[in-house]
Amino acid sequence: MIIAIDGTTSSGKGTLARRLAELYRLPHLDTGLLYRGLAALALREGCDLTAAESCADLAPRLDLKEFAERELRGARIGAAASVVASHGPVRRALFALQRDFARRPGGAVLDGRDIGTVIAPEAEAKFWVDADVTVRAGRRFRELRALGEPVTEEGVLAQLRERDARDAGRKDAPMKPADDAFSVDTTHMDPDQVMGAALSRLAALGLSAQFP
Repeated sequence: MIIAIDGTTSSGKGTLARRLAELYRLPHLDTGLLYRGLAALALREGCDLTAAESCADLAPRLDLKEFAERELRGARIGAAASVVASHGPVRRALFALQRDFARRPGGAVLDGRDIGTVIAPEAEAKFWVDADVTVRAGRRFRELRALGEPVTEEGVLAQLRERDARDAGRKDAPMKPADDAFSVDTTHMDPDQVMGAALSRLAALGLSAQFP
């Protein structure tokens, strides 16, 4: 079984993906970390982030273990990742890795921005997770401050709006819900409520978690 979870930054899609993966005992891939890792590698190598082919050429060398997740979750890498992820050659370079992960025996849970539309359009369950951008900015601001980053909520809001526009407007694999995705607006929901909504949808699809 493949569960595809797409959505915007700080909407709660990652938390939902991790919780569903644990419940269903499935491997989980946060595809955003791949692009963050490639962006971190490009910055380390002095690669021009706007040079699509040069960034894509780094993909075979990508090893997420070389970077601390705390570093990858930071604002600087997040902004760089949005630029790198907009390149068609980069998305094609990382496609097979994501596709193979989704197709592993028994299935998987993947979260990102094009899982249900490009990576695994055959997924048995697809979700689109979003929230009001000001609410998402508040969540991201608190996350970055917890990491010790000197950010302002106004600056985070501006960055999220810029990233949303870039991700939704890119030519290759734009961020958008799959036609058959179940939408969850987390603006006024806590993680337990989001999980409950997802489980209700999975039950309606006949995909309830049942283990001996």
